[in-house]
Amino acid sequence: MASDAPTQSEFSARRPGWGAWLFLSPLLIWLLLFVVAPTAILLVCSFSTRNELGDWQATFTLENYRQAFTRPYLLIFLRSLAFAGLTTGLCVLVGYPVAYFIGRSSPRLRNALLILVMIPFLTSFLIRAYAWIIILREHGVLNAALEAARLIPNVFPHRLELLYTRAAVLIGLVYTYLPFMILPIYGSVEKLDESLLEAAADLGAGPLRTGWRVILPLTWPGVAAGVMLVFVPSVAMFAVTGIMGGAKDWLIGDAIEQQFRSFGNLPFGAALGILLLGLFMLSFLLIQRNRA
Repeated sequence: MASDAPTQSEFSARRPGWGAWLFLSPLLIWLLLFVVAPTAILLVCSFSTRNELGDWQATFTLENYRQAFTRPYLLIFLRSLAFAGLTTGLCVLVGYPVAYFIGRSSPRLRNALLILVMIPFLTSFLIRAYAWIIILREHGVLNAALEAARLIPNVFPHRLELLYTRAAVLIGLVYTYLPFMILPIYGSVEKLDESLLEAAADLGAGPLRTGWRVILPLTWPGVAAGVMLVFVPSVAMFAVTGIMGGAKDWLIGDAIEQQFRSFGNLPFGAALGILLLGLFMLSFLLIQRNRA
């Protein structure tokens, strides 16, 4: 008896009609105007030169890319990767237990905890960064709490000087991107099949073995998504280093921002931007490959 259901080959042979393209046209137009066109302009500018008036001329030169691979800017790239890697690692270490606890909580508590995770998005980033200045400064909230708990001077001989240090930059980056790690992992934890955990326990697996052999592989897609959402933007972050780090250690985002705003060297800033875009694409491909 022949089946009337379409076969897999018939599904694969179908092509989107004009209605589907019409439905997607606003998105395609938006991508063309605000993603493809600016990227093309940036690419052309990166091969250009700057004249005496500070404007860029559409000529072809590789000088901007040669300068980008000199020692000072290579160190900035490596420093950016180091900060992004540390930020991502700390976000995984802190965010995974939090996401797992939220995903395994009761629905009422789960909703309340998710609201707490989302609250930082309701305020301006600048407000949150300046709040950390009040917390981390020498006479700030953190040192006052340590003094009230007698940890200063019993444990710490003097007040902590965290503001305008690399530690402050790392704290700011982790605080900024931690929700982007928690939410994807929470989505994977929420979908965990309880029967698999029960089966692992019945087979004699302890909590650590169950977590490593069952829970972590099942939630790895959420971890991979969180890594991508944290690592990629943290490489290019520049506001945190200026506000909380005192602009002592430039990251690649600071270098690009200074080239465009302060130095007026648009071609060199565009070359750094194109290299950063290439770094984003490489990171995305590596994360997707490990995710698969």
